[in-house]
Amino acid sequence: MAGLPGGRYDRAAAARVLGAAGAAAFSQVSLGGARRLSVEVELLDGRPTAPQLEYVERRMRPCPPALVVSAGAKVSWRDSGGVANVAHCGPLGPIVPVVAREATLVMWRALAARDGVALSDDERAVMDATTTDKDPVEILRVGIDTTSRALVQHAYLADQTPYRGAGEFARGLRDSGLFSVVANTWFWGLQSSTFRRGMIPVRLVTVGDGTVRYAAETVDVLREMKQTAIADAHETLRRATVEEGLTVEEALRKYDVLLGEISRQYALLPAGEQPRCLANMSVDGVRLLPGVVDIFVETFVQLLELVEIEETGVNEVFEVPDMTCSHCTNTITGVLEALGVRVAGIDLDTKEVVAAFPSEEVRAQSFEAIRGRGYTVVPR
Repeated sequence: MAGLPGGRYDRAAAARVLGAAGAAAFSQVSLGGARRLSVEVELLDGRPTAPQLEYVERRMRPCPPALVVSAGAKVSWRDSGGVANVAHCGPLGPIVPVVAREATLVMWRALAARDGVALSDDERAVMDATTTDKDPVEILRVGIDTTSRALVQHAYLADQTPYRGAGEFARGLRDSGLFSVVANTWFWGLQSSTFRRGMIPVRLVTVGDGTVRYAAETVDVLREMKQTAIADAHETLRRATVEEGLTVEEALRKYDVLLGEISRQYALLPAGEQPRCLANMSVDGVRLLPGVVDIFVETFVQLLELVEIEETGVNEVFEVPDMTCSHCTNTITGVLEALGVRVAGIDLDTKEVVAAFPSEEVRAQSFEAIRGRGYTVVPR
């Protein structure tokens, strides 16, 4: 396919247009003042759920379910602009998605402060034929959001890295080049769909210089999933244009939902051409993506000092060493739930209990009630 009528499919030309638009887009980044945000945290057990596994099997061929890591908690909050947000978090806690959202808002404001990008007729035709989002400013907005999602998702894997704090983790991912790896390796739609579901099909390994990279199995699986997505998109468009006799425009309209799930961009790829992230393509020896990532990460790190979060529930992992059977777990669960505490999980092997306490007072009452039943409580 050569793209839509009236234009030409040209990734290099589109990358040049985007590079020109983004060259000075974030020269005036203003962090704003300190803010305090209220966050509701729902603990999860960290294991892939049945709906997640079903999605892996239906939409992520040939990803093995064992490769998928599920988030440890679901987070709900309103950002500093008053907009409702839902995300997931891992070992580093809700600070990562909350501050990543604030960094996104800061960079969006810097982008909006610029004058609009004027395109020539030829540039507009190239963008129309080559990209899903036609406007360079909109592409940059989506790119910032994608960078934020990549940081938040990979934070589910923080315990697979040598990085401990949120700022160290963000800088570690940047220095490891993982944002570029995501741009080049993940297929269109995989990141947003897995982000919404609180999972990531990745394993990380640490190398000698202290940076991290994708495990070999991860690279292979992501490559195969991408090729499968491309093949599905091409086959959908082939059937529509060859077997049904539709034009490309008619086919895109008729199969909008299906191609949205696979990839509209991939359907338009010329035979033999691999998709490439416009922001990560070299234009006169310069790639836009690393600069945007660097600004995002440093904005995120600085905002860690300005954003304070207040959790509406106190989440706790504690141990009950003398818990030995299902009767014990049922007893402890009953005690906690009677006090309004949500139990996220109990593990007899590790003697761990994961619970969300609505307040410190209820936490103290819960521990005393468990002790009153003859059990030992060991807080972490």
